[in-house]
Amino acid sequence: MSSSTAPRGLSRIANTAPPEALFVVSAAGQYCGAVIAVRLFDDLAPASVAWLRVIGAAIVLIAFSYPSLKKGGSWSREQLLAVSLFGISTALMNLFFYLAIQHLDLGKGVAIEFIGPITVAALRTRTTRNAMALVLAVIGVVILSGLELGNEPLGLVYIFLASIMWALYIVIGSKVAGFDRGVSGLGIGLLIGALFIAPFGAPSSGPAFQTPWILATCVLVGILSNAIGYGIDQFTLRRIPVRRFSVLLALLPVTATVFGLIFLNQVPSITDLIGIGFVLIGVVVQQRDTLPPTEVVA
Repeated sequence: MSSSTAPRGLSRIANTAPPEALFVVSAAGQYCGAVIAVRLFDDLAPASVAWLRVIGAAIVLIAFSYPSLKKGGSWSREQLLAVSLFGISTALMNLFFYLAIQHLDLGKGVAIEFIGPITVAALRTRTTRNAMALVLAVIGVVILSGLELGNEPLGLVYIFLASIMWALYIVIGSKVAGFDRGVSGLGIGLLIGALFIAPFGAPSSGPAFQTPWILATCVLVGILSNAIGYGIDQFTLRRIPVRRFSVLLALLPVTATVFGLIFLNQVPSITDLIGIGFVLIGVVVQQRDTLPPTEVVA
């Protein structure tokens, strides 16, 4: 079923707005959720926050796309496999990221995690202009990540694992977006992903089920970060090549730094601001190529 099954106004905006603008909205949703999640860590284990976030987003997305699921016909074995791998990699990315930001600043964590998208973009870069854009974005992200990498070894292990999952999220997510079933693939995938990470998140989730506001907040995080953030990504992946998508993801460390400043009092240094400048220049320099409407982003 086409993404036109979404409300017409939202679908039209998602299909016509500049991808850069969509990334800013997606990033705002994701890191509003991240800021709320960090504040939950005093009351609930990060693994449980990640698990409940994925469950909440899956339920919302499946409910939202239920009409298209009913009318869209059956899913092929290949589609179900891709959706399952997409959901598992996304759920693991969320889990590892939350375990990491227990130890790392939000902006620095996202900057280091960007290694995954950088690798994907590098493997798909073909022109000198795009290579230059990638180099500028990489320089900016390296500056944002800082050099004090030895202070939080456990956080670094988790963030590197998250970066691998982020790369898989991009590559497999582009394939799922190509099925052109709106956000139903994301919803089903996240449900499968929630089952996969349940052994990590369920055992320590008791406080959430005993305290309604904690449970509701976890669901809110899922709506902001996964349903809105990743849902926008699915629309964007239908419009632009994976390479351009991966470079535009450099906007996320910038957004995370801004949100860390506003909501968590994590003040960026002059060096951080220079890094943000490099990222923004890289985003501006790259070619603004798009996919033909009939091209599948496999």
